[in-house]
Amino acid sequence: MIVVAYCRAGFEGEVATDLARAAEAAGVDAQCTPVADSAYVVARLDALDLRRWRQALVDVPPIFARSVFAGSGPHALVPPGHVAGQRGGADRVTPIVAAIEALGSSATELWIEFADTNDGKEMSTLARALTARIEGELRRRQLLPASAVAAGDTQPAIAPRNRKRLHVFLPDGATAYVGISIGESGSPWPMGIPRLRMPHAAPSRSTLKLVEALITFLGDSESTKLRAGMRAVDLGAAPGGWTWQLAHRGLRVTAVDNGALKGEVASDPLVTHVRSDGLKWRPKRQVDWVMCDIVEQPLRIAALMADWIGEGVARRALFNLKLPMKRRYDEVLRCIDAIDTRLSRAGVDATLRVRQLYHDRAEVTAYLARVD
Repeated sequence: MIVVAYCRAGFEGEVATDLARAAEAAGVDAQCTPVADSAYVVARLDALDLRRWRQALVDVPPIFARSVFAGSGPHALVPPGHVAGQRGGADRVTPIVAAIEALGSSATELWIEFADTNDGKEMSTLARALTARIEGELRRRQLLPASAVAAGDTQPAIAPRNRKRLHVFLPDGATAYVGISIGESGSPWPMGIPRLRMPHAAPSRSTLKLVEALITFLGDSESTKLRAGMRAVDLGAAPGGWTWQLAHRGLRVTAVDNGALKGEVASDPLVTHVRSDGLKWRPKRQVDWVMCDIVEQPLRIAALMADWIGEGVARRALFNLKLPMKRRYDEVLRCIDAIDTRLSRAGVDATLRVRQLYHDRAEVTAYLARVD
């Protein structure tokens, strides 16, 4: 069985570790040689039981992989001697449909994808050209319903647990991988990339990072776990991208930063700007949320957020961990262990999830919540 995972270019080694950890949980070995800056990783997992694999992805969720699917490949799409980029003469639809049919499973929707790199995006035209033809053939063979959603269309924020997605990945114009992801074992977005609009009034693009994090970690429970009237603290708030997003949703926000807030968020009646050190400041009473996007050593931020949750200063936390240039996976695991250790000593049960989001760069985003 072949497993394909997408990621931010430069993090292929970390994704290989993601797959190795999940494979160990599924009781198999993962064989792969990640290619630097390719933005994807292909691994072979022999004798893989798909049910155990999907459960492993839930039990040991990937940190750096944006989206993961299991299937087969690489499948040749052009005849010998044909130039991959040449027009005409290459019927790519037939081998792709044959590979899909060999999977022996129908799907809810079809996504034709490519790597998130400059070279990979050159496949976007080919992907669009293939979509309608492949969809039509799959519908004819009853492998895809008439209402299937294709890559590029608007996607739901949250993937239902039973949604089955059919992936066709084009690493180049001459080959393809095909496979299936189901519900939580994959991503709710094609290529693991959310399609979010930048709000005109938000003071920085970091606001999109918070939106993606809320969708990723809260899912359908967002309306109950983060709602108007709640109290939140935004540490390292300036220029106010996260604060704006929270106030826009009706939360009362204390924005803590010695720097200035910009735009309309600076005068928003729901926002109180406190000029102070976000690493030291504490509220006088418990808040519902603490957010933190401070540039600081990841272990220090992890300890800070564990203290806020462990001491009952906040019920939930969402924060970024800025990663070092080397041994990034080890650093994330150190931070997870530090949080677990502090909360265990405090006798606090909590949920912790860590992911590198599409809008993250050399960092990961974490969600930490008390279990009441």
